[in-house]
Amino acid sequence: MLLLRYSVAMVLLLACCGCPATTSQRSGSDGQALLRFAVIPKGTSHEFWKSVHYGAALAAEESGQVEIVWRGPVVESDTGSQIEVVKGMISKQVDGIILAPNQRGGLVDAVEEAIAEGIPVVIFDSGLDEGPQITSYVATDNFRGGQLAAEQLAQAINEEGNVVMLRYLAGSESTEQREEGFLDRIAQYPDIKVLSSDQYAGDNATSAKQKTDQILQLYGDQLDGLFTVCEPNANGALESLRNAGLNGKVKFVAFDTSDALIEALGDGSCHGILLQDPVQMGYQAVQALLAAKRGETVEPFISTGEYVATPDNLRDETIARLLKPQLKQ
Repeated sequence: MLLLRYSVAMVLLLACCGCPATTSQRSGSDGQALLRFAVIPKGTSHEFWKSVHYGAALAAEESGQVEIVWRGPVVESDTGSQIEVVKGMISKQVDGIILAPNQRGGLVDAVEEAIAEGIPVVIFDSGLDEGPQITSYVATDNFRGGQLAAEQLAQAINEEGNVVMLRYLAGSESTEQREEGFLDRIAQYPDIKVLSSDQYAGDNATSAKQKTDQILQLYGDQLDGLFTVCEPNANGALESLRNAGLNGKVKFVAFDTSDALIEALGDGSCHGILLQDPVQMGYQAVQALLAAKRGETVEPFISTGEYVATPDNLRDETIARLLKPQLKQ
């Protein structure tokens, strides 16, 4: 009998090893139960989101009052999966949601449902259509970022020539703002012609390469400059330019960083990278939600800045940090 009890106890012990503690079992530095904040990115595969995760986790750790639940779709265009993640977090009754909507209209109902259940929502990176009473919006000024990209590309082609802008996905508020900002500013250069600005390169490097291949077939001999509005598009476009032997000849400006783009900036294949601060984005979003839970006033929009990396400044301290932001492993 004693042996049987010992065996049962060991089975139960082994079964529980590695089981996550519930919120009621974990307490913060003030002795109160930790607040659970769900952080839901557009996707989880690109380095940008891993840096957001790092910043959110850092803020949570420093606060001593928050634990992060990190969930998101693998593919950034999978709006249905992102909606399901939000609804799942509502069912779990998390204490707050931090969301980067991959479709500005598609997530409105889910966010309204969360708020109706008493769960405050902070939006980050990409905006949401009007309606829900969100706590705050933490993001880059993407319109301004698009304008800076236009200025950088205009400088690279000596303010004359033909350029193309590749879009991302319809309904993505952040990239739409970049696109609008770029077209707004490039129109101020009378000797620059936009040959194409209505082509969508999609949410991955493969589709972006295919779309860039098509653009180069149409305009290769006439093309002087190219702008892509996000990391996967930029990586695919860079590969296409290199395969066509046009890297360096067609001046190239990208939005968001990657190892391939940093290398391209150094070897003359890329002429500018518009940078965000994803670590601060995650960090400030958690801080804003925590402040709201404490009853403090939170700004409706919190800017995390926009920067331009060039071949000349890529080793500057701030630019170097943003080119290689820390990642959540």
